[in-house]
Amino acid sequence: MFSRILVANRGEIALRIIRACKELGVETVAVYSEVDEDALHLRLADDTICIGPGPSLKSYLDINRIIAAAEIANVDAIHPGYGFLSENARFAEVCGACKIHFIGPSPETISAVGNKARARELARLADVPTVPGSLGAVADDVEARKIAAEIGYPVMVKAAAGGGGRGMRVAQNEISLVSGFAAAKAEATAAFNDGTVYIEKFVEKPRHVEIQIMADSHGNVVFLGERDCSVQRRHQKLVEESPSPIMTPELRKKMGEAAIRFAKAGNYVNAGTVEFLVDRHRNFYFMEMNARIQVEHPVTELVYGVDLVKEQIRVASGMPLSFTQEDMIPRGHAIEVRVNAEDPENDFRPSPGKVTTFVPPGGPGVRVDSHLYSGYTIPPHYDSLVAKVLSHRATRDDAIETLRRALSEMQIAGIRTTIPLLLRVLDNGDFRKGDIDTGFIDTHKKTLFSKG
Repeated sequence: MFSRILVANRGEIALRIIRACKELGVETVAVYSEVDEDALHLRLADDTICIGPGPSLKSYLDINRIIAAAEIANVDAIHPGYGFLSENARFAEVCGACKIHFIGPSPETISAVGNKARARELARLADVPTVPGSLGAVADDVEARKIAAEIGYPVMVKAAAGGGGRGMRVAQNEISLVSGFAAAKAEATAAFNDGTVYIEKFVEKPRHVEIQIMADSHGNVVFLGERDCSVQRRHQKLVEESPSPIMTPELRKKMGEAAIRFAKAGNYVNAGTVEFLVDRHRNFYFMEMNARIQVEHPVTELVYGVDLVKEQIRVASGMPLSFTQEDMIPRGHAIEVRVNAEDPENDFRPSPGKVTTFVPPGGPGVRVDSHLYSGYTIPPHYDSLVAKVLSHRATRDDAIETLRRALSEMQIAGIRTTIPLLLRVLDNGDFRKGDIDTGFIDTHKKTLFSKG
């Protein structure tokens, strides 16, 4: 087991990692930018090091600064959390070169599964169902039009690198394909410094269902059920739950086994998530793999009784998995909502600023992961996620009611948040019936937003 870990992140995930380390008896070093000097995770860490100014390119995304901090602090390993450098193969490679363990997959694996075009090829080799589309990167709109004519419209142009909905365009015909192709390439270049795109058939009204896997360096790979992440805004998840309302034991087994085949094909070690689109007929198609811990990992922890962050650390230190596939029996239903510092009524405009009051909810069946406290000032430089609120109950209906109660008693003053929108989602009749897909927010725009 490691004795000292640097947490190369901020916010609630930094707190989450530090708490896991404390329970494992591992010392932690927290890094922070100049605007994060009053961040809550600094109070819990054993040591802290400032790594630069507020902009993430000069702090949390600066590999040299983070490695320098790790060497000064004499750590054994670095946990990247999610976002920032968590899926950066170069960062993982530099960690290895400096004799620092990277808590995640190898640089080679990150490169193989992190590029969406290459990941699709790997999925085909592993006999994992993929959406019809290009075999790899598409060079220009001439090739794009040819592929679209073969697979039929509508199609989706997608960036090979990155995620979060950037570099993605849906095309209903040849005219929109040409403009969408150019726009996707430009956006991908700006966001990821990589304009590579590919094309696949657009699956209409799909569900977004992902499989959590954990793999060790001893050849063991286990899947920990699924999470339904279909309620999204511009490809950004708002609500995640497990089990999926459409899941059957047979479908779970098929999807889990497909995820394991993909992970083994990519020589995957540590925590990862294989994401699928599921159509109305319960056909599922590989979408991508996230080579890191996910924002929504607590959903799985509640249903399967496993501490995924602790397991990440154990596996990275060379230990075998502490559980088997037979141990993974789902218990109850868990739902997570993401509370963001945004104004949903004004196109989700960011709402940084001072939190004058923060009172988290509690009571039976409630979990809150947050870095907020009364008096804390949310800086404008980073992701707007400020809290994750979860419920875990015996049934989905009970989980919805508990989560609704928790959100109703949660107090965050001084900024605008997505709580009112999330409450309306939980009250929506289709959501309560489990009748959801990735277009849910747009479909119900008139009832979810006061401006319709």
